[in-house]
Amino acid sequence: MEMNNIPTVTKNLLIINVLAYLASAVALRYGIALDQFLGLHFFMSPNFHFFQLVTYMFMHANVSHIFFNMFALWMFGCALERAWGARNFLIYYMVCGIGAGMLQEIATGVEYYFVAASLSQEGINEVMLNGADVLNQMMNYTNSGLANLNLILNSSTVGASGAVYGILLGYGVMYPNQLMYIFPFPFPIKTKYMVVGYAAIELVLALANSQSDHVAHVAHLGGMLFGLLLIMYWKRKMRKNGYYYY
Repeated sequence: MEMNNIPTVTKNLLIINVLAYLASAVALRYGIALDQFLGLHFFMSPNFHFFQLVTYMFMHANVSHIFFNMFALWMFGCALERAWGARNFLIYYMVCGIGAGMLQEIATGVEYYFVAASLSQEGINEVMLNGADVLNQMMNYTNSGLANLNLILNSSTVGASGAVYGILLGYGVMYPNQLMYIFPFPFPIKTKYMVVGYAAIELVLALANSQSDHVAHVAHLGGMLFGLLLIMYWKRKMRKNGYYYY
């Protein structure tokens, strides 16, 4: 990968994400959990801040997490930035990432409602006040309801995956018949089918409410949804102004 051949916004996003990951790794050595402060918390959590809807996109859990996100950003982002221009690509990236976070907040809100409905107000207050300290000690409540509520309130969502899934959708819209090899298939697949396949997988996993893999599947869908809505808005605006969308 030659950095000089990477468009400006894509290159800067890659650099910022890598620097943020290195900064979080160094800070952790000094007992500072940047991913907890800058990661996206549920809006009812005492640790929630509005700026987290932006900063969570630049935090990553581990090396493999940031590697695959940055690889996808480079692979698909370069083509989109060259086609759309730096300004539109940056807007698209941020809209997808923030939109992914917003949809994740809604999904977490639904989950909170069902979990909290089975608990007493005293139990909810206990988790609100002391749950974060319990998790910091690498522990959780023995009561399953309190434990689930504690994870909802005091866990954070991190990663550029929502924005990256939006980029994947944008690439599929721009280059629907581009052939790609996707593991484990030994034959090429058109991009449009790949995008639909990924969306279907994320939808199934989101509906299954799978938490064991610690992946924010709803956020992935949110990135794709907001990306689609923005592309549709751009298409409508360009038709109205007498331009063609390509």
